[in-house]
Amino acid sequence: MDQENREQMSGSCASGQPKKVVSITEAARINNVTRQAIYVAIKQKKLKAHKDSTRWTIDLDDLEAYRRQKYSRTKSMFQGELLFDNNKGYYSVNQAAKMLGVPAQKIYYATRVGLLKASRKGAAWVIHTSDIEGYKENYLSKQQQTPEVM
Repeated sequence: MDQENREQMSGSCASGQPKKVVSITEAARINNVTRQAIYVAIKQKKLKAHKDSTRWTIDLDDLEAYRRQKYSRTKSMFQGELLFDNNKGYYSVNQAAKMLGVPAQKIYYATRVGLLKASRKGAAWVIHTSDIEGYKENYLSKQQQTPEVM
């Protein structure tokens, strides 16, 4: 048995410090995803893991590296710039819906019928803060003020 396998089995690394490893279940709980999502990431070689006889173990450092490089829509780029750069006032449909407290489908509908200005960047809709505020003042506030007639 070579040195690396002995270190993995004993749970320690070359520096003498014990390795911090977790199971698939624990990794799923840490990442707030299902066990199946962790297993798929391992099979796709996106997450490093070792199988000790019947049980997968994941080094916490590898889990952190996976989390850093994992795809996130908020990090999406279009022509070298962030798509949803909140510092510049650009938001996604879902972010705008959360800000306004309405379903995302209502935002899609408002853009389709022209009540809310949004622009396409690649496959994504991008909405500016000023347009969100204008929609809120001109349409959402009027809907809340109008009493329903029976």
